[in-house]
Amino acid sequence: MSTIRNHVQLIGNVGQEPTITNLESGKKVARFSLATNEYYKDSKGEKQTDTNWHTVVAWGKTAEIVEKFVEKGKEVGITGKLKTRTYTTDDGNQRYVTEVVADEILLLGSKNDK
Repeated sequence: MSTIRNHVQLIGNVGQEPTITNLESGKKVARFSLATNEYYKDSKGEKQTDTNWHTVVAWGKTAEIVEKFVEKGKEVGITGKLKTRTYTTDDGNQRYVTEVVADEILLLGSKNDK
């Protein structure tokens, strides 16, 4: 049962080109936004789309895969966990950010997708 604790699976489209950062320790981190869509019919029977945006963070080998193969618009599958962190803004306000820390990335779509 411990494998389903804090486990996230998402399929969506990359919203922007990933940002790759090389840390002083030699580790690599990749960040990008992911749009997931949910479809439903409204009271008039018209198809509606509800889009949710997620911030995805990948480390190490997973970040290297993101750097090589992931680009804006690409459909990907993500498995990972949710991580919430806090920070203080310049004006002293505390902010909370929830991100998906990716363990695995699955590249979807055809090889010719751009």
